[in-house]
Amino acid sequence: MHPEMKEMKCSIMRGGTSKGIFIMENELPMEPSERDDVICRVFGSPDIRQIDGLGGADVLTSKLAIVGPSDREDADVDYTFGQVSFEKKFIDYKGNCGNISAAVGPFAIDKGLVKAVEPVTLVRIHLTNSHQILVAEVPVKNGRAVVNGNCHIDGVPGTGAAIRLDWSGITGTVCGKLLPTGNPRDIFCIDGKDYEVSLVDAGNPLIFIRAESLGMKGTETPAQIESDPVRMALIEKLRGEAAVRFGLVDRPEKAREESPYNPFFAIVSPAADYTCFNGIQVKKEDVDLVSRLVFMLHMHKAYPITGTVCTGAAMRISGSIPWELMREEAKNRSELRIGHPTGVIFVEADAKRDETREAGIQIKSIKVIRTARMIMDGIVYVSKDESGREPD
Repeated sequence: MHPEMKEMKCSIMRGGTSKGIFIMENELPMEPSERDDVICRVFGSPDIRQIDGLGGADVLTSKLAIVGPSDREDADVDYTFGQVSFEKKFIDYKGNCGNISAAVGPFAIDKGLVKAVEPVTLVRIHLTNSHQILVAEVPVKNGRAVVNGNCHIDGVPGTGAAIRLDWSGITGTVCGKLLPTGNPRDIFCIDGKDYEVSLVDAGNPLIFIRAESLGMKGTETPAQIESDPVRMALIEKLRGEAAVRFGLVDRPEKAREESPYNPFFAIVSPAADYTCFNGIQVKKEDVDLVSRLVFMLHMHKAYPITGTVCTGAAMRISGSIPWELMREEAKNRSELRIGHPTGVIFVEADAKRDETREAGIQIKSIKVIRTARMIMDGIVYVSKDESGREPD
């Protein structure tokens, strides 16, 4: 044991197209401010390079999973997601991360929190951020989660074992309703100009807008979109207005500081041919909708799973912007294909007409497939804080 630093057990897991630090709940202090202080030092935050910690200095790799046994009868484990800022000392717990969620099942099995049952183990995950249940179907062999397989997801090299995630019960995550305003489309007035948007809450809350409303084609790369500070400022103003409607903040200007993670902001457009920034060629006939997504005030380099879940739900809501822009024949099949900056992501979304429900539909099923694996399992040395005090 090092005399000047605290040793803490942790793991680094890749889940889908994201990477996160997984910490068992009992490794952390109980008091929230002490807990967050220790976590920020584990990540090396705040520092845009996160050079003195395990964080990857990117919004897709500065992610946290706190996992422990659950006392709910309908769950096996509790999972708390945190988006750790590298620009300030702050952890946003106001949402879920579907990609990191994909690694919770394998982590729980490998750590002995859930008994491994071959060939597939069901792991019922209590999403503490939204108090809802996600079910993961994890392939297992010899008591451990299977890593190798033939499932490929765009944005991750190679292949892995397919993990099926059932998000069927994850609607009204933040505001308790699929449509926070009760409308499939709303109008936001920003600086004297009207913008038509759709607000949907499933998996995570999202605001959808047509690419043409922002003067875009919709197939731009993340770098191209971020290179326009005027457009990015407009996007944040629109996102702030949506944050108020979702009940995340009481004034739009507070969203940047108090809720940078949620809501996500999706820029959608019809199916089109385009070249991804990683060189992958996406063909118009292979997608039903194209989307570019903003979260944590930056462009997502792929597409988040909770964003995929919400986009799939929005594509089933008659009159929503994604529903209007999607390929017509896709409205009658279960599988939906969303083109993103590094390829295509698939979601199974089924709904049925139900005039007694909001938007006149019932979302029956939303499922996605991911891969995940453990990258590192060991000890992280937590440095002293600014005052020289060792962590408790």
